[in-house]
Amino acid sequence: MTDMKKIRQLGGKVFLVTAVFLMCSACQHSTASGTNEQSTAEEGIAVSRPPSLILADFLTESNRLNLPELQQYNPECYAWLDIPDTEMSFPLVQPSEDLSWYLSHDFFGNEDEDGCIYTEYYNSKDFGDPNTVVYGRNTAKRFGGLHQYQDRDFFDSHSEILVYTGDEMLEYQVFAAYPFDDRHLLMNWDFWNPDVFSVYLAEILNQRKMDVFLNPDAEVTAEDRILTLSTGVEGEPQKRYLVQAVLVSEERDFEG
Repeated sequence: MTDMKKIRQLGGKVFLVTAVFLMCSACQHSTASGTNEQSTAEEGIAVSRPPSLILADFLTESNRLNLPELQQYNPECYAWLDIPDTEMSFPLVQPSEDLSWYLSHDFFGNEDEDGCIYTEYYNSKDFGDPNTVVYGRNTAKRFGGLHQYQDRDFFDSHSEILVYTGDEMLEYQVFAAYPFDDRHLLMNWDFWNPDVFSVYLAEILNQRKMDVFLNPDAEVTAEDRILTLSTGVEGEPQKRYLVQAVLVSEERDFEG
């Protein structure tokens, strides 16, 4: 073999090794860059979210809900539901399309078996309907606490439910708590019809079962607006547990 052929072969090998080295270096740089970008994105998400969802963090000095701030995290949020002196205090959302979405996703849109506290689009968002129905899973982190109303002492001592919106605070008084079947309330009763609403309320208030608690101090008629909190019953998928409250006061147009 001539010296010239040896030089050409050696040069080819050097070129091949150099090319492989450069390709590996590029891959490593790309992977490292991608990892850094992912870490940065994850850090960005973590920083952009509040450390926890606590009502006090979203109330202004005038006791108004800072709704625009909440809507930065979820634009479908429109109110906050709070039962004083309990752990049941949640932002309230309403899906625009998939009604089952918040059964399996949290406030930030992550998959979560606890879901979210929500209303359906059959209800308006101004709480002006005769009956606003709020849903939540029967779990410790969501509406499982509603079953505490099965205790008479708890029922009597936790009769207040507050709803905060961007421009008002609504106060409700609990008037009933009881197990019910799984019929869809808004699909089966025309609450806008006073006669239908009157019959519905009479059926509730005339119950005499041991597992039904009624508040004799609460007055409710078909002219009122009520709030129904609905959750499941463990081991009985065909049943729901309902806590119902009547609107007793509205505070609007706070200053500040």
